[in-house]
Amino acid sequence: MNDLTILGLIAIIVVLDFIGGWWFGRKINNYSLVDAMWAFWIGLAGVIYSAFGSGNFEKRLAAGAVAAIWGFRLAYHLQKRIRIHHPEEDARYRKLRDVWKGRVSSAFFWFFQAQALSVLLLTLPYFLIARDSSPWGFFETIGFTVALIGIAGEGLADYQMSKFKSQDNRPSSVCRNGLWRYSRHPNYFFEMVIWIGVYLFACGSAWGWTTFFAPVTITFLLLRVTGIPPTETSALKRKRDAYREYQRTTSSFIPLPPKP
Repeated sequence: MNDLTILGLIAIIVVLDFIGGWWFGRKINNYSLVDAMWAFWIGLAGVIYSAFGSGNFEKRLAAGAVAAIWGFRLAYHLQKRIRIHHPEEDARYRKLRDVWKGRVSSAFFWFFQAQALSVLLLTLPYFLIARDSSPWGFFETIGFTVALIGIAGEGLADYQMSKFKSQDNRPSSVCRNGLWRYSRHPNYFFEMVIWIGVYLFACGSAWGWTTFFAPVTITFLLLRVTGIPPTETSALKRKRDAYREYQRTTSSFIPLPPKP
């Protein structure tokens, strides 16, 4: 089975699975599961490309490890959060219900398909790495290192937030523990770092430089669309003045020393 055949099969399976995810979300009246599906499929697609690719084994092994650790950890974290809070749908999707009133089901169908398309596009760095036969070099070393730093940082941020919530579940409480003392969204920051690392890794492969759209897209979404804006809006509604003070003293994205 050649590389392009694998790419085509992944595309078909991903599209069909996201149709199934949309159907199930409609059945339980909660479309939040799309977040966990997205992370899971990016991880799984990266693993499949790495396992069956025709390129350098050392590069495929390292890229597959990054995809698996990032994708499966994040998917598990997200599904756990979704499961605990069900049947309360994520605030982002409740807002979309208002925007798409009268056509919620059909609009979410295409939303799920857009997520499927994003999986296929964002995993192209893994595909190009997996089919490249050139030896391990400078870009692979830098990219792999940066990606691992991002994975460790994101995992630590999620752990610190989960631990905080388990000890203080008051809606008005603001987490300032660990990385959250230096950034209001350290998980998002390290998410960006991971994608920059994957891109740098891919730059060591033929045509890998063309996948610059992956970290650019992720960073744009985090800063302007599905990341910081809705999270901040929701936090302000629940935490009010406590969160306004947090905004005043703490960097929104890049970890920096807090203001006095």
